[in-house]
Amino acid sequence: MLYDLFAYLDNIDFPGAGMFRYVSFRSGMALVFALFISTAIGRKIINKLKKLQIGETVRDLGLEGMMAKRGVPTMGGIIIIIAILVPVLLFTRLNNVYIILMIITTLWLGGLGFIDDYIKVFRKDKKGLRGKFKLVAQTGLGLIVGLTLYMSPDAVIHENLEKTNHNNVTEITIHPTETKSTKTTIPFFKNNNLDYAVLASWAGNYKKEVTWIFFILIVIFIVAAVSNGANLTDGLDGLAAGSSAIIGVALGILAYMSSHIQFASFLNIMFLPGAEELVIFAAAFIGATIGFLWYNSFPAQVFMGDTGSLTLGGIIAVFAIVIRKELLIPILCGIFLVESLSVIIQTCYFKYTHRKYGTGKRIFKMTPLHHHFQKKGNDVIAVISKPFDIVPESKLVLRFWLIGIILAIITMVTLKIR
Repeated sequence: MLYDLFAYLDNIDFPGAGMFRYVSFRSGMALVFALFISTAIGRKIINKLKKLQIGETVRDLGLEGMMAKRGVPTMGGIIIIIAILVPVLLFTRLNNVYIILMIITTLWLGGLGFIDDYIKVFRKDKKGLRGKFKLVAQTGLGLIVGLTLYMSPDAVIHENLEKTNHNNVTEITIHPTETKSTKTTIPFFKNNNLDYAVLASWAGNYKKEVTWIFFILIVIFIVAAVSNGANLTDGLDGLAAGSSAIIGVALGILAYMSSHIQFASFLNIMFLPGAEELVIFAAAFIGATIGFLWYNSFPAQVFMGDTGSLTLGGIIAVFAIVIRKELLIPILCGIFLVESLSVIIQTCYFKYTHRKYGTGKRIFKMTPLHHHFQKKGNDVIAVISKPFDIVPESKLVLRFWLIGIILAIITMVTLKIR
């Protein structure tokens, strides 16, 4: 919004207006604004939530410190959403297809999470919105993202080319022609790229169409998986927000590398014109999540609820997809992945043992995984976890953050390990 204004002021030689053309300046401003907005409006929104008696309903599950959370306001994800959208609307170029997709993602999943929280809080239904309805909404968003990347003339890439110079040294250069492509970055492989077209090699004359169908299905799966993974991770004070902020830093760096032709050539990744605006979105995302920690860190004064967790996960998923780094998600979002796997493993093992022995058994004391370290009791891996039993919540969150930082670093390193 302000970009066009300052571009006009720059054309008439208004002093200092030219700074707005730099992504670094606008990113810095977006981060500061998001941080200020989340901390400034946070207290007012928390007080409003308290006034409306929008408090967390907590069951006694034998977890350390769990009952102290009873009555803490939820639906605080509204703070994050506002703190992201305001700087994005102010400092990005709103005609950028990637920014449009990120705004749609934020509003779409923010609305989905709000409906879920509304049912839990006001309808007193602890289960919230049924899973099938969530899946339909996540599928709809995946379709929007996938079809936009397929149909939009602005969603293009510049492919990598290998050239051998006169000294017989192979160099990577960027092809000057823009192209529609289903290529993505894949870690640990020499050429660093994977074309989803390999999945449709059997389709003959319809290979292109079938490839895009596969791509859209993959987008739907990633959006649903990561948003639900973030939702499961939101169980300790500051865990989801802090982990998301770390992931946001990595995604912002990857977006900058992908939008800079020299860096893209050096790292042998696709050059994405227009992706530089996503750096500004990432800055707003980081500022909003860090600002939210002002009130959400232990002991939490507000919870983000599904309004925040589904939004954060969806933003991360779509962001990674549009910069063609979605195959790095299992590493970068390793915390979300492990939390989701712990629930899946626990459920499957319980059903299997119940069917075979008549009594269900558990591998973990409780899932998602972070609750395993908070609960006393016996389990299959008790011998492994016993030295850390019980881990205080604040220490547990900090350890998960440290693991998240390590995973983010590994994600960046994979671009050169091939």
